[in-house]
Amino acid sequence: MRVRKLTFAALAIAAGLSLTACQNGEDDMGQSAPSSAAGASSTSGGSGSGGSEQGGAKDSAGKDSGGQGTAAGTGSNVNGKVGKCRTDELEITASDSTIGGDTDGTVAVQLKNGGGRDCVLSGYAGVDLKTSAGSLSAERTGEKATPMTLKDGKSVYFGITYPVNESGGSGVRITGLVVTPPDETKSVTLDWPGAATLPVTDGSGSQVKVGPMGSAGQGEG
Repeated sequence: MRVRKLTFAALAIAAGLSLTACQNGEDDMGQSAPSSAAGASSTSGGSGSGGSEQGGAKDSAGKDSGGQGTAAGTGSNVNGKVGKCRTDELEITASDSTIGGDTDGTVAVQLKNGGGRDCVLSGYAGVDLKTSAGSLSAERTGEKATPMTLKDGKSVYFGITYPVNESGGSGVRITGLVVTPPDETKSVTLDWPGAATLPVTDGSGSQVKVGPMGSAGQGEG
């Protein structure tokens, strides 16, 4: 009986050691699995594009895609990004575009990209008229302004409208036009191609209105 008891005890000890070894092995696997999952998650997040579903499994494809994106913008600006149009890169001219019978006069301002690269124009230009009564700032028409990429060598136009002086009096004489491209501080001064004078008003609000990029002429061309 003693021999059988010793044998059972030995078996029990062996079983306990085996169970402990299995538990240790499961713990190791349990630790290993989360570590692997965390690594996959980190790789996916680092692939850019806001954690794309492709994740790290297509990391090389992601890099190729990024390279294609950069190549598409080559020649526009640093890192393939198209920068805003600078005053010194634009050839700015103005012409009378009043249509007979209109109650208001219209001047079309042309901005031609001569900077040797594509650039972005967004919103409204600043417009001021030099007059015999001082500087007069144009008010925005409120039309929606859509950002646009102006390709090298291409032009875009915007319109300036103003009331025609039909009062019979001398009115306010216009001596020049000052244009500041969107998001710029450097201006250019042009000859005013429209009517020579504006009617005198009581000063409540600007008589002169300016539209957004593309609001006059042939748009982008």
